[in-house]
Amino acid sequence: MLNTIYGALGDSLPPLPQVIDYLVIAGGAAGGNGNNSGIGGAGGGAGGLRCTVTATGGGGSLESALSFTTATNYTVTVGAGGTVDFTQSAKGGNGSNSVFRTITSTGGGGGGAQGDINGLNGGSGGGGAYPAGNAGTGTANQGYAGGTGAGSLDYSAGAGGGAGAVGQNASNTKGGDGGTGVATSITGSLTTYAGGGGGQGYTALGTTAGAGGAGGGGAGGNQTSGVNGTANTGGGGGGSGSNTPTYKGGNGGSGVVILRYPGTFTISNPGGGLTLSTATNGAYKITTVTAGTGNVSFA
Repeated sequence: MLNTIYGALGDSLPPLPQVIDYLVIAGGAAGGNGNNSGIGGAGGGAGGLRCTVTATGGGGSLESALSFTTATNYTVTVGAGGTVDFTQSAKGGNGSNSVFRTITSTGGGGGGAQGDINGLNGGSGGGGAYPAGNAGTGTANQGYAGGTGAGSLDYSAGAGGGAGAVGQNASNTKGGDGGTGVATSITGSLTTYAGGGGGQGYTALGTTAGAGGAGGGGAGGNQTSGVNGTANTGGGGGGSGSNTPTYKGGNGGSGVVILRYPGTFTISNPGGGLTLSTATNGAYKITTVTAGTGNVSFA
């Protein structure tokens, strides 16, 4: 009805606003490094997750879809995963934020390491390392806290939090398992994103490494490097269970921005800077942005 009225009045009026759904996931954090005694690192937290379809991060209510108009530039940034160098006992680095317009998801919090034991805060919090390191906190409506490090002499470390659950605490038998991510059907199939990284274990003292959280979290190491978080999931990296400086915590997985909008529209990237692809699913188009910073515009 409104379109009919607009048409009757001529083309001088602005176009009607349209609605766009989104999934915005920040970069996951890196896991912490071990030292040369095999006392290793905690898992990195997943990147914050904000979504308008199926479920969102941190147990919050679904985000609200945004209206858009044609021939207008909207900012998009895909956050990189956090990293950690080969320095012994280095804490994992936080992931970078991802952005779509007014929506910002916070990068995951880095995993703690022996000598710098507390996990960092982030979209989801990093795990705490041995001995009894505190977990980093998550961000409300984006992700959960990490798990704590073991207090007994077993060297195991806590896991990074995920968008869907808290990272597991370390125990006297294993490193914590990464917090699970969140599943959304924004692309047309149910897919899980933003799992936390697992905490390290140490075989010589009878502990095993923690698994990565569902949704791209990397497993912890056991006298090995931690496993990297999966690219474009925002998964946290696993902590390093190292007795040599050549092993390190896993890097965090990069984030992603996914946009769902009516299939009658087309999308462009004015000025470049973004890596994106578009598919059709029923009445919608789905554009997945996997890297970069730039603008998108609809026509």
